[in-house]
Amino acid sequence: MNIEKHIKDLHAKLKITAAEETQWAAVTKAMHDNADELDKVIDKRDAMIGNASAVDNLNAYGDIARAHADAIKNLSAAFAPLYAAMPDDQKKLADQVFAQRAAHEGKNAKAMK
Repeated sequence: MNIEKHIKDLHAKLKITAAEETQWAAVTKAMHDNADELDKVIDKRDAMIGNASAVDNLNAYGDIARAHADAIKNLSAAFAPLYAAMPDDQKKLADQVFAQRAAHEGKNAKAMK
């Protein structure tokens, strides 16, 4: 999914208010930074794919997985202050949005088995 579309979709689903826009800006910065870093490691792997050994491919995949894990930690750190400031009904909404995403990713991971 295009990062801008994803940000806009998440903004709408979370019902971000005008008062929350400053904290939301930190979340969107983290999302952009994460996307840039993931693009870099994926591009690096793509550039070597034709000449890479099995070990090189495994290491490159590890770099991608590590960048993805770091991205989740970065997003969590950026999202935590926004979440803490949300009213309870909006927190419940955020909980649902992220639970749906986790369930979707879990199904995708199981499908790959």
